[in-house]
Amino acid sequence: MKTTMMAAALAAGFGGMAQADANDVKLQLQWVTQAQFAGYYVALDEGFYDEEGLNVTILPGGPDIAPPQVLAGGGADVMLNWMPSALAAREKGLPVVNIAQPFKSSGLMLTCWKDTGITSVEDFKGKTIGVWFFGNEYPFLSWMSQAGISTDGGEDGVTVLKQGFNVDPLLQRQADCISTMTYNEYGQVLDAGIPADELVTFKYEEQGVATLEDGIYALEQNLEDPEFVDKMVRFVRASMKGWKWAEENPEAAAMIVLDNDETGAQTEAAQIRMMGEVAKLTAGSNGALDEADYQRTVDTLLAGGSDPVISAAPTGAWTSVITDAALK
Repeated sequence: MKTTMMAAALAAGFGGMAQADANDVKLQLQWVTQAQFAGYYVALDEGFYDEEGLNVTILPGGPDIAPPQVLAGGGADVMLNWMPSALAAREKGLPVVNIAQPFKSSGLMLTCWKDTGITSVEDFKGKTIGVWFFGNEYPFLSWMSQAGISTDGGEDGVTVLKQGFNVDPLLQRQADCISTMTYNEYGQVLDAGIPADELVTFKYEEQGVATLEDGIYALEQNLEDPEFVDKMVRFVRASMKGWKWAEENPEAAAMIVLDNDETGAQTEAAQIRMMGEVAKLTAGSNGALDEADYQRTVDTLLAGGSDPVISAAPTGAWTSVITDAALK
């Protein structure tokens, strides 16, 4: 996956450098339209982007869409990405830079069957655990490495199941634990009729191995263009206004998301619940990246077992220039 992203970027010649208009912004989401991205849809619908003179197009993601590839090919001006994926892309040749960090906390966790006897990390030994890959596995691998638990199976290790983006492995008892987000898959497990008291959860945030999620990234060379920088300042300012509005009006924000879901796949109850959980992750953030949070992410990735997502501490992977100006 990492090699593919780099090859796509190089083949495209980093097409994102060409800017169509000083006021046009294309934002590539990391996943499908849902309340995970409510702040941007709120900024669009409430006119916050209009107030900044911006014409913003929000591009939904999906299982077959890799935001770094879209950014590299010029299909978007900015993308949302988890930092492990973004730093992996940067190390492999795609010069992406974090320009803002609306999410302060991580929503990643493991959800386990209580009847497996799992009550602590030590109890993972001998169990099967579902893990998302494509860059999302590294927090888990780092966690196990730090806990001294092998990921090669056996009685003293864990068997890693490559998990799709659903909760079936848990429901079908193919895994003792699976990867879930506080705002999404955990709710899907509950919706499947599993009572919360039959589950045990382990939040990465509480285990000291959380990595930053849903940051805003642009190509480094575009940030050398003053016109592009000005556009990003306005975009980030309006986006953060949207996020704070969404935090204060979660149900209304969820309705805005539903209005923008052209697939009709989302339900009102699920999106209201998701928005309530997402608001906990954006709370406390004004959009500026906390350097301590960044360093924690880098340290976690560097400690990611025998095949860490990055081989050396990155340089130039984030900038405060945009948020410094946006937050004045």
